[in-house]
Amino acid sequence: MRISTAQYYATTAANYQRNLNNLMKSAEQASSGVKLTTAADDPVGAARLLQLDQQKSMLDQYSSNISALGTAQAQEESVLDSINDLLQKVSELTVRAGSASLNDDDRKSIGAEVGQAEEQLLNLMNSKDANGKYIFSGASNNTPPFARNSDGTYSYQGDQTQLQLKIGDSMALGLNDTGWEVFQQAINASRSSTTLTAPAVDDGRVSLSPGVVNSGPSFDSNFRSGEPYTLAFTSSTQFVIKDAAGNDVTAEASQGGKFDPDAKGGSDITFRGVTFALDITYQAGDTPANADAVIAGHSFQLAAKPDSFVSTRAPGNTSTALVSQASVTNAAQYQSFFPEGGAVLKFTSPTTFDLYARPLTPDSVPVVTAGSVAGGVATAAGVSFTLDGAPAANDQFDISVNSHQTQSPLDTLSQLRKALETPVQGNPAAQRNLDNVVASTISNLSNAKNQVDLARGAIGARGNVMAMQRDQIQSSNLLNTAAQASIEDTDPAEVLTRLTLQQTMLQAAQLAFSKISQLGLFNKL
Repeated sequence: MRISTAQYYATTAANYQRNLNNLMKSAEQASSGVKLTTAADDPVGAARLLQLDQQKSMLDQYSSNISALGTAQAQEESVLDSINDLLQKVSELTVRAGSASLNDDDRKSIGAEVGQAEEQLLNLMNSKDANGKYIFSGASNNTPPFARNSDGTYSYQGDQTQLQLKIGDSMALGLNDTGWEVFQQAINASRSSTTLTAPAVDDGRVSLSPGVVNSGPSFDSNFRSGEPYTLAFTSSTQFVIKDAAGNDVTAEASQGGKFDPDAKGGSDITFRGVTFALDITYQAGDTPANADAVIAGHSFQLAAKPDSFVSTRAPGNTSTALVSQASVTNAAQYQSFFPEGGAVLKFTSPTTFDLYARPLTPDSVPVVTAGSVAGGVATAAGVSFTLDGAPAANDQFDISVNSHQTQSPLDTLSQLRKALETPVQGNPAAQRNLDNVVASTISNLSNAKNQVDLARGAIGARGNVMAMQRDQIQSSNLLNTAAQASIEDTDPAEVLTRLTLQQTMLQAAQLAFSKISQLGLFNKL
């Protein structure tokens, strides 16, 4: 009988090598504390570990975004706090400017302070963040949000897009607030107007202020629905108001159409959300006996302030022509056809033009085609544009529309400054204008501060959301770390027990191999 030991040698050697590899692997795990070094160690665990690593990277990015948001919100809040303080200061100056004890020099001095505040406010509203980006320009953060026009008014040049940063899988927060939302949406209290309709030549006896809106909802829903109104005086103490349809609506006015020019506040007329200041000034020769006769017959038209327009030359214009004035000449056409967001007037020749809706793009279709210039006036969609100079072909003019429903605090301060710089002593009309500007400024500044407070409140709300999300991310990171450890890290007790067992098995394999290696054919004879 022939006995071969090759199989014994091979089997024993393989068993020894396997035990040795297991021992070395366990020893490495015991020293490093890591049980998963390659995907082959645990394919399912390796896949899960990859998912956890990706999740951790996303959580780290969300944390970074929250930090960036926190910095941006802190910068914006600081600017808004400064703006609010500045508006409060101007409010106090406005109240002081309305004092009857001041003279023209005093008001001029206050106007200089208002002018300084105006410049400071412009700088604050054009603030930049730590990266040199304009805070209130929206997505157009390389462009200053506010610019002064040639007529002293201000225009918003940013967009209405709020930049977003993700702070969670399904959660994003605004990085900034746009100047359009914070400053341009402040309700304008001076959005009504009055026009003397009789007598044909103003005799100076009766004046009525443009009015200050004291109730926005009433003005928007009631006043606008019946305009224009006719307010006609029937005596020195009574008037009648009729709407556009001729209906008598006097009962809706304060005191039912009566007033007392001698009583404090007795000549104020409040009607459908608007307060008009009435001023009766008798002329030489007027007596109490003929007071009714000289006041009766005066009438005014009451309406919302008509839209106004601001024209800006395109930088590439080859001519020196300007649009010096623009006004609505056909209300029906204007309401139906003029672009709500503004327009672009593009000349095809010195006497012909097309009108486009803003913004003008290569794909834009004209609202008005082949309009013509007559007597230096270009009329399109119910609006007449008075030209100063002859335009050239391809000249463009950007036309922005001011509906006067809202007003930025910059325009409010500009109007106040101009009124304070105008002498009023011996000029009743200028005094009445100043009184109206002061009254409307107080209301407009209050509305502007309300908008700023809304933005500050929104920042606070976002801060609360960020705090809660930061806590959630921290909790998720802890769970993620624990899950990774359960897959990747060794159990010291388990690995030491396994190491001891594998050492014993290796020793047994060594002993078996040494015994088998001594076997031969003659050992069995």
